[in-house]
Amino acid sequence: MWLDDLEQRLEKAGVTLDEYRELCLRLLNYGVLCRDESQVEQQLYDRFIRVSEPVEDYLGIVGIRLYHDRRFAYVRLYPPGSRVPGMEDAPGEAFAGGLRARLRQDEVALLLVLRQLYDKALREGQLDDAGFVTESLESIGIAMRNQLGRGLPEKLTERRRVFERLRRLRLVRYRQDQPLEGGEAGLKIHPMIVTFVTDEALDALDEALPSDPDDEGGDDGEPDDVS
Repeated sequence: MWLDDLEQRLEKAGVTLDEYRELCLRLLNYGVLCRDESQVEQQLYDRFIRVSEPVEDYLGIVGIRLYHDRRFAYVRLYPPGSRVPGMEDAPGEAFAGGLRARLRQDEVALLLVLRQLYDKALREGQLDDAGFVTESLESIGIAMRNQLGRGLPEKLTERRRVFERLRRLRLVRYRQDQPLEGGEAGLKIHPMIVTFVTDEALDALDEALPSDPDDEGGDDGEPDDVS
């Protein structure tokens, strides 16, 4: 039976069935696992390394695909029909359920600009040892106005909502007690933003921008899917 075979594979890896269930449920609930996010995620990621094949087999039954970046030590799930970095497109229609990030327009706008800022820092060699890029809220706001003709949310509650959404997706990192109303506040952009925000999304943004590079305005395009 499949369960007997699974238990044998887990036993060889030194992982119990309960630990395997915990790992799979965590991935399904969060959709992402970053080793350097917390001690809990470090333990779960190290467990995933030991049982990655059984996890992928289980998720594959329902068409969920998994992207594993060993360099930056993170795992992200992709729903059936979505595009996975480095893999051929899956057949069938895109799945619009819980694993697909349903983002608001202001969240998408911020993500596009953060991806641009990350690419710029990457070209200039400004990444830290873990692959993160640090930007101030002021520089992010300026980039948004220049590229999209809109700034960060004025209301602090709305600004916190946007950044908290991206933090939960593990795309940005900042201190929970950090004030987000000051321009000098720093935000760390996770390297996984390169695979989360596709090149096609950036191309769509470029097409919506004015052709004159000296023009700091820009049409506010409405991309609705960045992954």
